[in-house]
Amino acid sequence: MDESRRDRDAEGRARNARPRDGLGRPLPYGTPGVERQPEGVVRSPDETVREAQRLLDAGMPFHAHEVFEDAWKSGPEAERELWRGLAQMAVGLTHSARGNAAGGARLLRRGAAAVAGFRDAEPYGIGVDGLVAWARELAGRVDPAGPEPGAADTGAGDAGAGGVRVVDAAAEAPRLRSGGRAGA
Repeated sequence: MDESRRDRDAEGRARNARPRDGLGRPLPYGTPGVERQPEGVVRSPDETVREAQRLLDAGMPFHAHEVFEDAWKSGPEAERELWRGLAQMAVGLTHSARGNAAGGARLLRRGAAAVAGFRDAEPYGIGVDGLVAWARELAGRVDPAGPEPGAADTGAGDAGAGGVRVVDAAAEAPRLRSGGRAGA
């Protein structure tokens, strides 16, 4: 491929066609990668939760964020903050698994704050309290500045290069629905 030209989709919009790994990191052209999530898919809320949970369980939070992003962009205005917050949490897990602890913790906390507004409703069986607790706890473990005030620091997480904590995305995947795995 001519590296001076930008990748474009069928409509001529710029799109990066480089293959990606399971955490969404670009790989060199010609390298086998993980199939990307199609963009702009309109799913029911239940389908969104099931597909995102499948991707989270597979250690692919970057791809789960794309599923949430589709719901955020296509869903009713009243639910956009829910889906946006879930997408932010998935990206926070992605960054934490990539070793970007500060960015990961920031997005986990931002997503938790967005989703917390849905505590009373628990829409579509989404366990809001559990997700908020999960995101804040993980942010506290991976944040190089330390846990949030009042949060317990379990000390878990592997230190990567330079002492940065890296987490296993599949092992840290949250349960989206109350009472267990989605679709179970």
